[in-house]
Amino acid sequence: MFEFDVAGYLNRLGITDPGRPSAEGLAALQRAHVERVPYENLHVHLGEITTINPYDSAARILAGRGGYCYHLNGAFSLLLSALGYSVRWHRAGVQGRDEPGPVGANGNHLGLTVHGLPARGNPDGMWLVDVGLGDGPYSPLPLRPGEYPDGPHRYVLEPSTVELLGWRMRHDPAGSFAALDLRADTAVPSEFQAMHEWLSTAPESPYARVVTVQRRHGTGVDMLRGRILHRLPDGGVRELASRSEWYEALADVFGLTPDLGEYERDQLWRRVSAAHEAWQSA
Repeated sequence: MFEFDVAGYLNRLGITDPGRPSAEGLAALQRAHVERVPYENLHVHLGEITTINPYDSAARILAGRGGYCYHLNGAFSLLLSALGYSVRWHRAGVQGRDEPGPVGANGNHLGLTVHGLPARGNPDGMWLVDVGLGDGPYSPLPLRPGEYPDGPHRYVLEPSTVELLGWRMRHDPAGSFAALDLRADTAVPSEFQAMHEWLSTAPESPYARVVTVQRRHGTGVDMLRGRILHRLPDGGVRELASRSEWYEALADVFGLTPDLGEYERDQLWRRVSAAHEAWQSA
């Protein structure tokens, strides 16, 4: 099994001394993670087989890659546990903008909560922590009802209407998805395996339709969908027309330099372009 390199992981995040577990320390870790480790589904278009074992996911991050929620939140939970935080996995479900109502905790998302860190405005010390939503929260959200401003977005936390004792996070109207419902019970990796396999291999999966790379920062979001680069809130939108432009954006905006040979780089660009054109037509 992969030996977990805590110091190497912290180095990827640019953190030299995380300190003892605290609400402030947790916030610093989440912010560094979403800034430096992008949400990305390149593995689907490269034909890579990935697992949701958190040790394997941490190895991906240490190798300079990102991933989607199972990889990012799984690895982050491993880091938090190693640093002394009380972290729990939860089955969750993301409701897309085209879905009329909550999908419930269908397992298309791995959610995390951290406990035992009281702070001003959150005396219970329970936090919704997530580095796997792309344009999701920049900082942990208190796990209590309320509206929380966060950079260009506002998130609303409220009791879920479809998960008993669970929680619902409503995204900002400008966000890429409508909401997320989180089940109260703790979850284990096996609960996400079937959905991970479908999301990463099925032709009908949204991840198979278009390459997506996203990175949060303090004032906004950088988002690449196919060949369209959005820099929100005020960085504009442009189409990356050439292979060189596209790979430059991966490196300069998202810090991604996949270890690919010339043939693989060309094949990925062709797949990105074909999926992009099909997505635009649809």
